[in-house]
Parts: sequence; structure tokens; C-alpha cells
Amino acid sequence: MDARLQQYEDKMKKACEYLTADLAGIRAGRANPHVLDKLRVDYYGTPTPIQQVGNVTVPEARILQIAPWEKSLIKAIEKAILASDIGITPSNDGSVIRLVFPEVTEERRKDLVKDIKKKGEEGKVAIRNIRRDGNDAFKKLSKGEVSEDEIKQLGDELQKMTDKFIKDIDGMVDAKTKEIMTV
Repeated sequence: MDARLQQYEDKMKKACEYLTADLAGIRAGRANPHVLDKLRVDYYGTPTPIQQVGNVTVPEARILQIAPWEKSLIKAIEKAILASDIGITPSNDGSVIRLVFPEVTEERRKDLVKDIKKKGEEGKVAIRNIRRDGNDAFKKLSKGEVSEDEIKQLGDELQKMTDKFIKDIDGMVDAKTKEIMTV
């Protein structure tokens, strides 16, 4: 692949990876450890991911269990969960914290699907902005360095790349929508 196109492909891949991570954090009534990915616990004065201070498991379909490696962290983990936007109240028995995910109502599922589609659209906009930046950069090359045909070819390749990534985003959104709507 042309080195001039490679940087734009890398940026598009990063945009897709960000969307994938974002969609993984949306819960659908099932316990998903990824909902905790953005949470940080105050561990000796340092904000630390929950996965690095304890063991996160899914013992049942709707229960997420966090077993901290140090019992003194239970209060800090509970505080981080309560301060987050997860919307679940943690319960602890002195050694582990349990998050019980409630059944998702039909109305809530529809709201989640709207949110997923919005995130998908934001991902597509990011891909299109990268394409626009690439096309602008290619037009600036035309000052005698490269031929018009080569610029057109680079633009066509960039468009094919854009179409591929937008199709990937549509696939991710459809898969997550199907997952959410499955009862």
C-alpha cells in the first residue's frame, strides 16, 4: 500500500477500535466485565483500573463479581462503582463485591439501540473526516510533485478504504443491536 494512504488507514482503524471498545461497554441485561473498563479505583493515591486491583468474574449470566486482592479496597471499589454511570448498586459480603444486573425492559432496549446507532454514526463521521483530511492533503500534493492521475488514484483508493470501514461500522452496529434486542 502507498505510504501516503497508510497513515489514513491507521487512523480509520483506530476510530473503529474506539467504537468497538465503546460498544463493548454497553450492557444488555447480561453481566459484561467490559462495563468496568473505564472505572478507576483510588489505589494508594493512584487511579487504577478495577481489573488491576482484583479478579472480575461472571459466576452467573446476570451477576458480575469482583474479588479484590486486598480486602481494604472493597470500600474504594464500591465508591468508584457508585460514582460511575453504570447505574447498579454494588453489594458486598466482606470479601467480594457483587453487581446484579437487572432485566432490561423493552423500552430500555430501544433506548440502548438508539444510543448504539448514535455512536455508530459518530464513528462514520470520524471516518469521513479522516477521508476529507486525506483528500485535502492529496490536493496539496498537486503543486508539481505528482500527476493529476496519481492524485485521482489516491483519492479513489481512499474512498474504497472509507467504504470498507463504514461497512465494518455498520456491521458492528447491527451485531450489537441484535445482541441488545435478543431477550
